[in-house]
Amino acid sequence: MQQPYHLYIKDDLAAITDEALAHALASLPQWRRAQALRFKHRQGRLECAFSYLLLCQALRETYGITQQPSFSLGAHGKPELLFPDTPYGSSPLGGIRGGLHFNLSHCRSALACVVSSRPVGIDVECIGRYNESLARHVLSPDEFALVSSAPDPQIPFTRLWTQKEAIVKLTGRGIDDDLSNLLFKYNNVCLHTEDHLDKGYILTIATFTPH
Repeated sequence: MQQPYHLYIKDDLAAITDEALAHALASLPQWRRAQALRFKHRQGRLECAFSYLLLCQALRETYGITQQPSFSLGAHGKPELLFPDTPYGSSPLGGIRGGLHFNLSHCRSALACVVSSRPVGIDVECIGRYNESLARHVLSPDEFALVSSAPDPQIPFTRLWTQKEAIVKLTGRGIDDDLSNLLFKYNNVCLHTEDHLDKGYILTIATFTPH
């Protein structure tokens, strides 16, 4: 079955040269360049610049949109797309039935962008060291038992973490929700998780179950 979204990943971040980063920064609209340059460290600038360019690529290849978008904040502070230099003015894109939705996520290993005609959330996380106290705080008892009994607890923990974060980003409600019971609370959500263990990261996309 065809997925109701289009996923774009950039996971060659270690190969990005200083010259390529400078070129990327120069290609950004002024507001996004200023946002990127506020980061003191190279990694933050890189993630800010290339995640925006990944979104532009997704819009261009999926919907034929070549205008550079900007963002407004919708309900609960979730970013929405704007195209101020087009006939759409300061309104979210209205030419696609049902509107257009996007979400971005990044970690040190990868950038991920998802675009859809339906609300969508995405989270990508590096696979790092397992923290038992954090796991007890954000997992349900059953989830913790599953993770702690695994040969490498960090892998199932990262899967569950990305699933919870993707739901948070789908709903736009922030982490004020009880993370330990989040997967049970939002039983109207479809989750798609991908393990990229060779690249050191895991990602999850969350969408609402069709009515």
